[in-house]
Amino acid sequence: MPLNHYVTLGRSGLRVSPFCLGTMTFGKDWGWGSTPEDSDRIFDRYCELGGNFLDTANVYTKGHSEKIIGDHLKDSPSKRDRLVIATKFFGSMLTGDPNSGGAGRKALIAACEQSLRRLQTDYIDLYWMHCWDPHTPIQETMRALDDLVRAGKVRYIGFSDTPAWKTTEAQMTARFRGWAPLIALQLEYSLLQRTIEGELVPLALEHGMGITPWSPLKSGVLSGKYTRGNAGKIKAERGEWATSALTDQAYKVIDALIRIAQEAGSTPARVALAWVQNRPGVTSTIIGARTMAQLEDNLAALDLKLTPAQTSQLDELTTPALNFPFDFGKRAAAFSASGTVINGTAAPVNPLAPQTEQDRF
Repeated sequence: MPLNHYVTLGRSGLRVSPFCLGTMTFGKDWGWGSTPEDSDRIFDRYCELGGNFLDTANVYTKGHSEKIIGDHLKDSPSKRDRLVIATKFFGSMLTGDPNSGGAGRKALIAACEQSLRRLQTDYIDLYWMHCWDPHTPIQETMRALDDLVRAGKVRYIGFSDTPAWKTTEAQMTARFRGWAPLIALQLEYSLLQRTIEGELVPLALEHGMGITPWSPLKSGVLSGKYTRGNAGKIKAERGEWATSALTDQAYKVIDALIRIAQEAGSTPARVALAWVQNRPGVTSTIIGARTMAQLEDNLAALDLKLTPAQTSQLDELTTPALNFPFDFGKRAAAFSASGTVINGTAAPVNPLAPQTEQDRF
């Protein structure tokens, strides 16, 4: 699938590339990442290949990520209009100011105005809530977001890193009040982080929200850079984000990725990305590239087709333990549909249920 084979994001008419360019690496203000010049080259190459979806946040590299994007586009209005620019609010941009972050009306609207200034644009295509704010009623957040949509400063809205129950409350509140609905969820999803499959993925499928996974390579852990052979010998640029994930289970997954990559004539990073992109509910996977070589390698994952056997290997190796009642619900099919097939799903026979008419009282 080429980068310019666009897909609609969730239950909306917004067309985006199947891989989204994450720009948390734009700027070296956190001690790692790309210079503005390298960021511009990565940006241009992504667009040259047909990519149209960028993801950033007000707090990325202390606001520098947004400014790099804005500086790049300020002299090219037509290029900006072809792009789908997504950014986020919630993160505080001023230590000590309680209203500098969160999802309250004051903070949210101020964050939007500041992002518009740094991005040097009149509108944000997709505005994400970066995380749930337990100190703010969700009705206040959704109404403020709807006001921004009605004012033309925001086109669409979505949630990132928010529990399924709170996301459902937000979506139903918006629907019943006629406010702008959520069209997408941005969630951590990779072979090493699959717990969203318990509630958040079913929520997205049920409510028409496209999933845009972040950290599909688990901060580079699944890129192929880290192996059992060089364990402890390579410095992780992202520090604890990467080193904390380098567990024995991670190395088992890395071993499998290397083996499958060799079978497919590919790379471990492409295998890991191809697995994520083909999961139920996933619309556009966010890839982050610090170098041009990383960008080119990641984008090639769109052309990789894993065999059913290869996918099964990865599925079985990384099957997550999910919260109750996920497993109970899977077993419950025997109780409700003993020995029948409904919508293509076969239910086992329940040995405790009456097996014949004569068995029933």
